[in-house]
Amino acid sequence: MRTAVLLFTVVLIAVLSECEVVKFGQLCSGNSSNRRRTGDRWGQGHYGARRGNREHQGLDIVCNDGATVYAPFDVKLNGKVIVYTDPKKAAINDGINLSGEGLCFKLFYVKPDKYSGVVKKGQRIGTLLTMQSVYPGITSHVHVQMCDKSDPTKFF
Repeated sequence: MRTAVLLFTVVLIAVLSECEVVKFGQLCSGNSSNRRRTGDRWGQGHYGARRGNREHQGLDIVCNDGATVYAPFDVKLNGKVIVYTDPKKAAINDGINLSGEGLCFKLFYVKPDKYSGVVKKGQRIGTLLTMQSVYPGITSHVHVQMCDKSDPTKFF
């Protein structure tokens, strides 16, 4: 009997822990379901997708060039992110480092309205930069990358 109670308790804790996973709210205007980028001529948008000799370390959420980017939950803005060192990609070389709900993450290809402060869930963070100017034919998107480079998929 004692073993059964212990097993039940362990299973209950595991189920409750899984239910408590933070979920991102809407990131982009025009994409209320946070639809993910699938494949296009530039590759796949899932975590771990191949990028030549490296792996994609984020998750791409579809967002049109110039679309409004929203806070997925209450967040603290923790400064600018430089995405590229290549000057040919300057048009999309911006992003923001954020934290909230116990998570630390980055949004690439976003021109934030500001780089510090607090933004409430659903409020505007900034706008998506013009990805088509650098990658013609790509499915424009916000790249979501966890600060520790772990897989963000479970949060969507």
